[in-house]
Amino acid sequence: MARHKVDICGVNTANIKVLTNEEMTELFKKYQQGNQKAKEDLINGNLKLVLSILKKYNNRTDNMDDLFQVGCIGLIKAIDNFDLAHQVKFSTYAVPMIVGEVRRYLRDNSSIRVVRSVKDIAYKALRLKEQLTNELGKEPSISMIAEKLGYTEFEIANALSAMKDTISMFEPIYNDGGDTIYLADQLESKESIYSLDTRIALKDALKKLKDKERYILNSRYFVGKTQLELAKEIGISQAQISRLEKSGIEEIRKMMK
Repeated sequence: MARHKVDICGVNTANIKVLTNEEMTELFKKYQQGNQKAKEDLINGNLKLVLSILKKYNNRTDNMDDLFQVGCIGLIKAIDNFDLAHQVKFSTYAVPMIVGEVRRYLRDNSSIRVVRSVKDIAYKALRLKEQLTNELGKEPSISMIAEKLGYTEFEIANALSAMKDTISMFEPIYNDGGDTIYLADQLESKESIYSLDTRIALKDALKKLKDKERYILNSRYFVGKTQLELAKEIGISQAQISRLEKSGIEEIRKMMK
């Protein structure tokens, strides 16, 4: 089958090699022992991962070369910080870091201008959030961030909201041939984003679901738990939580038509 050639930053994407899991493991072992050639091979062998993420941003910028380089920065950061001992696929670890770099670039170069003072608050909050997440092993609450920085919760929430790109919660982030990872899967759900009428209708529909589906949807969209938290709590995989959640949502859609 002929391969379609696309040149980005002088790279012919049709000739990019895709590494096997075994090759990745060996290269990481070599790189973590100081072999810089192994790092180059890891970068080159994961460029298609960067490209797969950039597909959904091709209408958000006039210069895909710049965006590709930004995505590669995220890839390099992921390679530098990846730990084989965690026994997680590299793509699972790398995708959020690559997406983060891309979104920061688009946010900082957006045509929508955020007031400088609001942007300063947001950057302080993001830095503190990352610091506290590393220290506590979980994301800090808005109230905790506000207290430590000396701002009100509204000021913190407003600043962070102003810096976000508007995209669908059901935007697919990555698919490596298995279950698709959606943005909503990586976020906490807050009850306050829904109107009162919608919440009442949802609660009525939830009562008609199977017990496990009802518990998962209630925990996700009313309590605010993540899929990973529920997987650990119930004792099943995140993929199973995702399937049960989607099944429950589909049933609710049918009932609310």
